[in-house]
Amino acid sequence: MLEQYLPIVVLFGVAIVLAILLMSLSRLLGPYRPNSTKLTAYESGMDPVGQARERYSIAFYLVAMEFIVFDLEVVFIYPWAVAFLDKGAGTFFAMAIFIIVLFVGLLYTLKKGTLDWDMKKIKYEAVKK
Repeated sequence: MLEQYLPIVVLFGVAIVLAILLMSLSRLLGPYRPNSTKLTAYESGMDPVGQARERYSIAFYLVAMEFIVFDLEVVFIYPWAVAFLDKGAGTFFAMAIFIIVLFVGLLYTLKKGTLDWDMKKIKYEAVKK
């Protein structure tokens, strides 16, 4: 049974060997001339301002979680939509409940204002806490 996984292990090994080989060749053959400008932190071409440990609004994290939830929703809905006609009414009601729960979550986050990107309000909430 493990012989079925042999091509995957070989592919994984080839990928690791190739990655190490190419990085080594780049280091050996390529120019390496570090200077103070190249070693500074790069943030969109702008000089870094402030500390790296500043507090972020919770809205940033909520939007990221919403993206993940709705991305997963699509992953579950596509196979269901393909096999919709082959399945019974039970799968329809299960998917309807799934979509309703996600919709209620979206309404909750809309009510909390996580998708309202008024920067004055976000800065005020961060200072208020």
